[in-house]
Amino acid sequence: MAKTFADFKYLTFDVVGTLIDFEGGIKDCLAGIATEVGVAVDGEEALKLYRAARYSADADLFPDDLVRVYLAIAPELGLPVEAKYGERLRDSAKDWKGFADSAEALARLAKRYRLVAMTNARRWAFEHFSRELGNPFYAAFTADDTGTEKPDPAFFEKVFAFVASEGNSKDDILHVAQSQYHDIGISRKLGLTNCWIERRHAQQGYGGTIEPAEFTKPDFHFTSMAGLADAVEKVKAA
Repeated sequence: MAKTFADFKYLTFDVVGTLIDFEGGIKDCLAGIATEVGVAVDGEEALKLYRAARYSADADLFPDDLVRVYLAIAPELGLPVEAKYGERLRDSAKDWKGFADSAEALARLAKRYRLVAMTNARRWAFEHFSRELGNPFYAAFTADDTGTEKPDPAFFEKVFAFVASEGNSKDDILHVAQSQYHDIGISRKLGLTNCWIERRHAQQGYGGTIEPAEFTKPDFHFTSMAGLADAVEKVKAA
């Protein structure tokens, strides 16, 4: 029997890409550097290069890895190959904005559920993201806390253990995310109910997120966080 929004106690969230507009943040930072040095950068091309560089074998934890990524993609974009600009891209994470609907939707959802962040970002970056979103989280798990990154099942197991410590199980969780690769596919394999927030519904391709080997049809599907919050409130009112 299919679950409804009334069946969950926890909403677990991917943060970067689902709640925080990291693609916009990266493009804005690179565009600023480009303007200063007198060149033009195509944002979508930059994301394509970013994706290839980010998911290389020598990748570091995010967003610290943006220093290495910048140095790898700068030549292709006609940007100066200097570490100070890579550090600027890394540090820009402190100022990345939430999607326009993120904070308001999270505040609405927090009235009904325990909201748990699950991010591949390091703790220092997550603290900035959380403040940008209004600090809505009941608990948070970062790459520093888990020692790994999604889609590693070990990341999810850390969260399952936390939920179990409160007397609940993964059946009480709805996992909400935009990344098919990092979240939707693996959450299905682990037996979680999931909700896909298709942030790039009006754009072609996967942008800055790695393309999955295969598409996973989600249990719930919205193109915005506001859509999810609206649907939850309709169930509550019924």
